[in-house]
Amino acid sequence: ITDKCGQQLEVTKHTLRKPKIIIYNVSEDLELENASAVIIDQNPELKLNEEDIVAKYKFKTKWGKHNLVIEVGPQARKKILQTKLKIGWEICAVDDYLVATRCYNCSRFNHKHNVCQGEETCPLCAGKHKLKECTAQTTEHKCINCIVYNRYNKNEKINENHSSLHKECPSLQAVLMKYKRNTDY
Repeated sequence: ITDKCGQQLEVTKHTLRKPKIIIYNVSEDLELENASAVIIDQNPELKLNEEDIVAKYKFKTKWGKHNLVIEVGPQARKKILQTKLKIGWEICAVDDYLVATRCYNCSRFNHKHNVCQGEETCPLCAGKHKLKECTAQTTEHKCINCIVYNRYNKNEKINENHSSLHKECPSLQAVLMKYKRNTDY
């Protein structure tokens, strides 16, 4: 491309993102800086290297538990997902860390607001206004993603009576299952 088009086009090679894994119920005392070293040292049977794991961030759930998100290589992912990790005095469950991208403008999945070509949609009531202008009661909530799903799937209807921010949204679960099927690295 560079040879034929010269300076008219800028060529960038697409790089694959590394998979992320969530580690549940890690110790509150675990520091982000030494998390990968602790995982490697306490799980020698996995034969992981320092460059295989990068600790991204740690967060506290509403139940007071601490979870750790790490970025790993494809081979390390396979090894880690087949076991539970020993971290400190805990044996921690692991899973793929999947998050659906949701647009702040149209409330739909798989793109961000800066590239959105849809019209502004309230995430609570699916109206054509901003979230802060919404006056809908909880019983009036509608999910734009489920409305669109039902429009294109006539023989399989799903519940639309929730906001698009609801964590148990059926269309969100469908998107996450699609991601899960496509994560064979």
